[in-house]
Amino acid sequence: MNYSLGRIFRKQHTESRLESELLFHVEQRAAELEGSGLSREAARRAAQLEFGGTEAIKEQCRESRGIHFWETLFQDVRYGVRLLRRTPGFTAVALLTLALGIGANTAIFSIVNGVLLNQLPFLDPDRLVVLHESKVAFAQGSISYPNFLDWQKDNGVFSAMALYRFNAMSLIGNGRAEQLRGQMVSAGLLSLLGVTPVVGRDVTAEDDRPGAPPVVLISEGLWKRKFNASPSIVGTQVNLDGAGHTIIGVIPESFHLRLVNFHEGDIYTPIGQWKNPGLMNRANAFGTRAFARLRPGITPAQAQAEMDRVCANLARTYPDADTGIGAKVVPLKQQMTGAIRPLLLVLLCAVTVVLLIASVNIANLLLARSSIRLREFTVRSALGATNRRVIRQLLTETILLGLGGGLLGLLLAVFVTRLAVRVPNLPRIHEIRIDSHVLLFALGVSVCVGILFGLVPALRISRAGAQSQLRGSGRGTIASRHKTQSIFVGVQMALALTLLISAGLLLRSVYRILQVDPGFTPHSVIGFDLTLAPSVQSEPPDAIRAALRQVEERLSRIPGVESAAMGWESFPLASDSEQQFWLDGQPRPASDNDMDWTLWYDVTPGYFQTMGIKLLRGRLFTPQDSHDSTPVIVVDESFANRFFPNQNPIGGRVHIKQSDRVAEIVGVVRHVKQWGLDADETHSLQAQMYTSAPQKPDGSVSRLAGGMGVVLRSQLPPNQIFQAAHQAMAELNSQNVVSEEQTIEDLMAESFATRRLSMIMFGAFAALALVLASIGIYGVVAYVVSQRTQEIGIRMALGASRTSVMGMILRQGSAMALVGVAGGLLASLALTRLLAGQLYHITATDPLTFAVVPVLLSCVALLACYIPARRAARVDPNIALRCE
Repeated sequence: MNYSLGRIFRKQHTESRLESELLFHVEQRAAELEGSGLSREAARRAAQLEFGGTEAIKEQCRESRGIHFWETLFQDVRYGVRLLRRTPGFTAVALLTLALGIGANTAIFSIVNGVLLNQLPFLDPDRLVVLHESKVAFAQGSISYPNFLDWQKDNGVFSAMALYRFNAMSLIGNGRAEQLRGQMVSAGLLSLLGVTPVVGRDVTAEDDRPGAPPVVLISEGLWKRKFNASPSIVGTQVNLDGAGHTIIGVIPESFHLRLVNFHEGDIYTPIGQWKNPGLMNRANAFGTRAFARLRPGITPAQAQAEMDRVCANLARTYPDADTGIGAKVVPLKQQMTGAIRPLLLVLLCAVTVVLLIASVNIANLLLARSSIRLREFTVRSALGATNRRVIRQLLTETILLGLGGGLLGLLLAVFVTRLAVRVPNLPRIHEIRIDSHVLLFALGVSVCVGILFGLVPALRISRAGAQSQLRGSGRGTIASRHKTQSIFVGVQMALALTLLISAGLLLRSVYRILQVDPGFTPHSVIGFDLTLAPSVQSEPPDAIRAALRQVEERLSRIPGVESAAMGWESFPLASDSEQQFWLDGQPRPASDNDMDWTLWYDVTPGYFQTMGIKLLRGRLFTPQDSHDSTPVIVVDESFANRFFPNQNPIGGRVHIKQSDRVAEIVGVVRHVKQWGLDADETHSLQAQMYTSAPQKPDGSVSRLAGGMGVVLRSQLPPNQIFQAAHQAMAELNSQNVVSEEQTIEDLMAESFATRRLSMIMFGAFAALALVLASIGIYGVVAYVVSQRTQEIGIRMALGASRTSVMGMILRQGSAMALVGVAGGLLASLALTRLLAGQLYHITATDPLTFAVVPVLLSCVALLACYIPARRAARVDPNIALRCE
C-alpha cells in the first residue's frame, strides 16, 4: 500500500513539474512578444499558438520518459475492453468469426506439428533409415533374410541394423485365448531405436538364432492387462501358439512406430527362431524390412551408394537369386510421413485462406464501424493526440479481439484435434496434441491477425481531416472507405471461390472413386482372421485339411450366412503376396528375378461366390480339385491379357516357382482392385493368380491352420454374425481365435480414407469461406444502404420506382461479387494444380467444376445483396428526409 501511494505521489509531483515548466516557457515567450509591442493578452495568445497544444506537448514529454508507454498501454487495454463490452453484438460476431478462422488454423497446425515438424521420439532420429529390397515388381520390396545378413556384415555406413516382420500369435491360457499382434525382430532393435525396456532387456544375438530357447518381449499394455504389471514378470513363461516363451522384457507404452509392415503390438519375438524352412532361402522374402542407424557424418545418399555396391557384389556372388536385386535407403521420417505430407501442407494453405477471409470480414466491420467513431478520434486529435497514439489505441482494441478469438479458437482446436486422432492410417497419431509449439502458434496468429485486420481501419481514421469531420462533412473519406470495402469484398469472393473450386474437384474425385468397380461385390460381406488351435496346427496334413473343411461347413451353417470361404496370402485392399512363374513351353529363366510376377491368392472353392467375383471364362474351383488331383489355377483378366494376348488361356500351363509344380489354367475371372480403388491401375503389378488351398502340398498344409482370412456373405447385421462366428469357433475348439473383424465395405472406405479426409476438410473450409464471404458482402451492401438513405429518399421522392432502387443496389453488390469471382477464377487456374496429386480421373482444370462453382457463388452473393436491396426499396421518402 505504501509503495502504491509512493508511486501516486511521485507521478503527481512529476506531472506538476511538467505543468510548471510548460507554463514557464509560455510566460517567457509571452514576455518577449509583449516587449516587441503586443498587448499582454495578444502576447499570451500568440505564445500559446506558437507552442501548440499543451496536452500534445505533455504527451510527447511523457513518451520520452519510456515508462509512460506501459501506463498508456494499460489505459488503452482498459478502454478497449470497456468499448467491446459496450458493443456486444459487434464483439460477438467478431469473436465468433475469428474463433472459427484461428481455431481451424490451430487445429491443422497441431496436426502438421505432430506429424511433420516434431522430431521422431527416438535417439538421434535424423540418423535412422528404413531399408527395402528393390526388385522388378517393387521399388520398395521385402528383404530376404540371407541378403539382410550379408548387408549387415558387408556395409560400412551403418552402426546398427535390425530386421522386422509383422507377426501374430495366439496367447493360450491367462484367460480366454486371444490373437496378439506383434513383430518378429532381429537382435538389437530396441537399442538401435534408443528405446529402453520398462523392465528386462532387449533381444540379443544369442536369442536371435535357430534352436535358442524361445523368448518374447511384451508391451506395457499387455503387461498391465494380463499380468497386473508384476515387477517379477521377467522369466515368466507364456504359451504362444502352443509353445512356451520366456518373457525377457517389457516395452514401454510410449513406444509408437507405424510404417510398412511395422505396427507396434503386444509381442516381439526373435526372427532367427522362426521355424519356416524357407527363411534361409535367398530367393524368398516374407514381408521383411529393416531399420538401420547411419554412422556419424554419413548421409542417406552416401548410404545408398554403399548399399548399391554391396548389392552389386551379391549379384555377382549369387546370380540366380540376386541378379536385379538392389537396396533402397529411405530416411525413417520420410518413410512415415512422405505420403501424407502433400495433403497436410495443402490443408494448411487452405485453412490460411479461411483465416484471411475472416480477417477481411472483421476489417470490413471495423471500416463500417469507423464512421461512428470518426468524430471521437477527430476530437482526440484536436485535443493533442498524435496519429501514432490514435493508431495504437485502435490496434490495441483489434489485438484484444484477436486474442479473444484465439482463446475461443484454441478450444475449437482441442475438439478438432481429438477428432483428428481417430482418422485411420494417419501417421504419428499419438504425437498430435496441443503442446507449447501449438500454443505459441495460436498466440502469434492471434496477434498478427489483430494487427492485420485492424491496420487499414486505423490508418483510415488517423488520416481523416480533423476540420472536415468536425464540420460533419468528410464525403471523400466515406467514398474512400466504400472503395476499400469493395476491394475487401472482392478479395473475399476470390479466396472463397478458390476454396470452393478445390472442394468441388475433390468431391468429384471421391465420387469417381465410389463409382469404381472393385471387381467383387462388397455389400453384405464381412471378414475376420481365424487361427486354429495349436493342437490342430501340429496334426498331419490330412487332419488339418479335414479341420479346415469342418470350419468352413460350421461357418456356413450359421443362421443367416449365405456362403463362407477362406483365403490365404493376398486379400483385396488389405494384404498382398506375390508368386514367380514362367509359362509352360518356355525355357526356365536363367535367374529367378527374370521370372514373371503375379499376385497370389490361395483360396477355398467358395471364395469366388462369397466375394462376388464374376467368372468370365472356363470354370471355378470345385471340391474335386483336391490335393491328389492335377493342380489347377484361376487367373484374372489382367493375367490373361498380358500372358495370353489374343488367345484363349484356358488349358494353358504355368510353372509355379515356390511349389515347383505345373498348374493348368481352368478359369478367368474379373480383375479385383488389390492396391486400392484409386491406386490399383497405377501399380506395376496387376496380374492375379488363384490357387486352390485344398491342393496345397503336404509340406505346406500346417501353414493354413496358423492363420487365415475368413469371408462370410450375410444380410444380417455384422455384429450379430461376428458374435455367432466367435461362438461357432469356440464350440469346435476353445483355443480357436477369431480376430480383426471388419466389413468389406469398411475396408474399401479405408482404402481411400486420405482422399475422403481431404474432401471433408476442404469442404468444411469452403463452406466456412462461403458463409464468411456472404456475410461480408451483405454487411458492406447493408452499410452502403444505411449511408445512402437520404439519397434513396430523394430519388424516390423524385419518382424513382422501388424496382429501380433495388436494381441500383443489386448492381453495385453484384459488381463487387463478379470482380471477386473473376479474380478467383484466375487464381484457381493456377493454385488448383497443387491438388493434382489428390485428384482421381479429374483434371485440376475440370471444366464442369469451373463452370458450376462460380455460378453457385454468384447466386449466393446475389442473395446476400438482395436482403439489403429489398430493405432499400422499402424506404419511406418522408421518413428518410425527415431523419436526415
